[in-house]
Amino acid sequence: MPPRVAVLIPCYNEAVAIGGVVAAMRAALPQAAITVIDNNSRDATADVARGAGAAVLREALQGKGHAVRRGFADVDADVYVLVDGDGTYDAAAAPAMVALLLEQRLDMVTGTRVSDAAAAYRRGHRLGNRVLTGLVGSIFGNRVSDMLSGYRVFSRRFVKSYPALAAGFETETEFTVHALELAMPIAELPTAYRERPQGSVSKLNTWRDGARILRTILVLVKEERPLQLFSLAAAILFLAGLGLGVPVVAHFMRTGLVPRLPTAVLALGLETLGALAIVSGLILDSVARGRREMKRLAYLAIPGPDPR
Repeated sequence: MPPRVAVLIPCYNEAVAIGGVVAAMRAALPQAAITVIDNNSRDATADVARGAGAAVLREALQGKGHAVRRGFADVDADVYVLVDGDGTYDAAAAPAMVALLLEQRLDMVTGTRVSDAAAAYRRGHRLGNRVLTGLVGSIFGNRVSDMLSGYRVFSRRFVKSYPALAAGFETETEFTVHALELAMPIAELPTAYRERPQGSVSKLNTWRDGARILRTILVLVKEERPLQLFSLAAAILFLAGLGLGVPVVAHFMRTGLVPRLPTAVLALGLETLGALAIVSGLILDSVARGRREMKRLAYLAIPGPDPR
């Protein structure tokens, strides 16, 4: 029996583009079940999607992460293709991405964006993606080159073990960290990226959503790499304490006096906080390891992709 393939298209006010996206995905993956997750669109997105032959789910909580969570929870399949509904991704690449996932028994294949059109992939977005991807790679493992791509193919065990806590565009960051944390087999495939159809407007706010993604990275570091975070905090506190305390101690060694008692107390307090930060990091690291083991066991309880 061939694997069941589901195409999930989260979208908000994409009436201009969604019909073409559904038609292109239908042509590329004729056996797939296509579901559009309508995230409170105020235009005719849902009607156009139904007219193009897609099933429609409505998600009342605003944000791409909420729409993705709804699709992952309510759609049952062996392979999931996730693509934005704005018409910027190449549907013709989907069969190769699905084939790569099945043949190599992977859990995630990311469509890395390739585009010469400045309006499609703006320079600021490229730079932000490169910086954020590099930051995540330096902490969790350098195995992904386009962390913010909205074009992915997932195995069932990825989808059903993914906690889906993000609310907005930071969901792509969660995808990446989830895969890296559990050491999942993943791959990338270059795909064409083009401009939106005329009349379609981007919902991405460069600064606001960039700040939310950065905040998500910091939260994930706290949750998944607490020892690294608290060790950094401890090092800063220790150095600050030494900077304030060494002159006081040197003066005491020369004269037997402590003329700057508040500075000495502050230095001692900073050193104490540094020690507490290390202890907290060690305790939270043990907790994070236990959570990682539980997530790994939940992931392994779900059968992997079967190419037959």
